[in-house]
Amino acid sequence: MKKISFMLLMVVFFVSCKKDGAIIEEKKTEEMTTTTGVISVKKSNSASTAATTISFSGYTWEVKTPTGTQGPHNNYWSGSNVWVDSSGRLHLRVRKNPANNRWECAEVKSTTSFGYGTYQWKVIGALDQLDKNIVLGFFNYSGNSGHDEMDVEFSRWGYPNANMLNYSIWPKTGDNIPYVTYNTPLSLTGTWTTHRFKRTSTSVEFKSLHGFQDGNTNLFASKTWNTPTSISTLSMPVHMNLWLFNTLPPSNGQELEIIVQEFKFTPL
Repeated sequence: MKKISFMLLMVVFFVSCKKDGAIIEEKKTEEMTTTTGVISVKKSNSASTAATTISFSGYTWEVKTPTGTQGPHNNYWSGSNVWVDSSGRLHLRVRKNPANNRWECAEVKSTTSFGYGTYQWKVIGALDQLDKNIVLGFFNYSGNSGHDEMDVEFSRWGYPNANMLNYSIWPKTGDNIPYVTYNTPLSLTGTWTTHRFKRTSTSVEFKSLHGFQDGNTNLFASKTWNTPTSISTLSMPVHMNLWLFNTLPPSNGQELEIIVQEFKFTPL
């Protein structure tokens, strides 16, 4: 009898440990760091996603469709918020799903990894008018949270008067130093814009321009970082996402759709 009781206690202890481990895994969410009063977010790759793909701009992209919540900020995501129209343009949408009454976001990740070169997006949308709780991001990312990432992001991070346009670089794996970020106001003359960064082994140069540009006409924002800033050397997938800061619904209560006319990568 004592032997049986001891075995039962060991089973209970094992199950308890497994549950505790699951809880610890569930708590591995994004970290947030403040710089000049504006919050930027480290992205998480926790939770599994379905292998749904689309074709856009000559590349294959995985659509984020987790069964539950997933980072950034443990939002809900839906494949119905991502599609490519008959003109080959990518649509990303944040909307309230009437079937379950929850707000759902959109993200795609390239199946191709990219290294040194120029990453460029041509975008249609009133980016300077985004709700304070909306985040639109274009970035490459290795999946190692807090490292190996370069971002072009549009958000006020929940603050109604914060600067909208954000460029940032997260350090390469192995370097535990703060990320660098640049925030600037955004005032557009139309809804067509171009955004890019050029990545080398020693620098990252960001640029934003009015209209659809392959050159430098109508440049309205730029920032360059050179070493000793820590710059990743890895080839990484490209992500594009539209999501809710702190899972808060848009303060104006309105759904949002952004169109990406084109993504282009030009290797060095």
